[in-house]
Amino acid sequence: MLIYFLIILPVLFLAFLLFSYWQERKYKRKPFYRLSDIGWQHSAPSPEAMLVHSVAAFGDVGAIATDGTDPVLKLLHQWQEKTGEAGTILFLGDNLYPIGLPEEGNRHRKMAEDRLNLLLDSIKSYPGKGIFLSGNHDWLKGGKGGYRQMLRQQNYVLTRTKDAQSYLPPDGCPGPSTVQLAEGLLLVVINTQWWVQRGEKPLGAKYGCPYDTIEDFFTALHKVLRDNRHQRIVIAAHHPLYSNALHGGRFTIKQHIFPLTAAHKRFYIPLPIFGSLYPFYRKLFGAHEDMAHRKYKKMRKRLLRIFHRYSNIIYVAGHDHNLQHFEVQQNHYIVSGSGSKTAFVKKGGRATFTLESLGFFVLNYYDNGEVWMEARIVSEESADAQVVFRKKLESVLAPQRQIA
Repeated sequence: MLIYFLIILPVLFLAFLLFSYWQERKYKRKPFYRLSDIGWQHSAPSPEAMLVHSVAAFGDVGAIATDGTDPVLKLLHQWQEKTGEAGTILFLGDNLYPIGLPEEGNRHRKMAEDRLNLLLDSIKSYPGKGIFLSGNHDWLKGGKGGYRQMLRQQNYVLTRTKDAQSYLPPDGCPGPSTVQLAEGLLLVVINTQWWVQRGEKPLGAKYGCPYDTIEDFFTALHKVLRDNRHQRIVIAAHHPLYSNALHGGRFTIKQHIFPLTAAHKRFYIPLPIFGSLYPFYRKLFGAHEDMAHRKYKKMRKRLLRIFHRYSNIIYVAGHDHNLQHFEVQQNHYIVSGSGSKTAFVKKGGRATFTLESLGFFVLNYYDNGEVWMEARIVSEESADAQVVFRKKLESVLAPQRQIA
């Protein structure tokens, strides 16, 4: 009897792994839609509505190709041509892989400069806005010395754009920084890396930050949201508050069986059962950049406690290398982190839409007060962007008049 048990149990476990792997492969790179959003193709803005402003949420672009062939940059240029001055590009952090902009002489310096110059060139002649945020890789992967690494990138950007609003929040402070994009549409930028950063991080007058304690930040954020309840608010940050991907504790079966692929994609050394220890640790306790980590968890809890008091918020972030949308308590949470890389994202859960694909989200704000969200990806059949999801983000706000 014991022999049968020892045979059957591993066979059932292996069958489960194979079935799960087959499921993941079957739905890999295919969009997931919540049941109520399956007919999204039949929804569109009113033909009479005039576009007031468009926002491109362009996240985790730090590995873009610099030879002119990058497919996502081409889609961004198409969007720029159509929007003109009525557009804002949000570079949502992790602008430079692997360690941001290092000092002169570092082996990563030239590639980092080439990539950053390419991004800066994309907004140099653009009549709209271009705003950079910083992510963990821009802060030296969140390690000690990251503050100076981030300042080096900020100064590089500001020197070339001559625009104080092109890198926010300034000097690595928590924020919030506000930009009025159009009448009725306010952008609020916060530096979520501040909470999870190890080593030196700025706060107080010594660093040029307006607050001496982090509690003052939460008070200021709450005041901005309260004073602007009559507007649609877009909050931009690097770290998501909801995610069905790696930083949200979601792992593939391959990552359970071949855990060393997390260190290098070619380390296919099978470690079943033992290999699950690493994913379980990331899910339950988390690395510094995971939602399960105590610092991230504390930040997320405080932010959501504030956001849930309002119903006019669209929160856009990167960090996870895929496209995701969540609708929670009349607010919208977007992950747009596949500007240059893609990674597994789990279907279902609280998500209304998920997809592992290169691309980015666009938010279109119209003169009737409506905001429409689009997920645009690289098409295999055409040079134009393929829209794989569109949704009107419901609003209780009064209509706003068009800005000339």
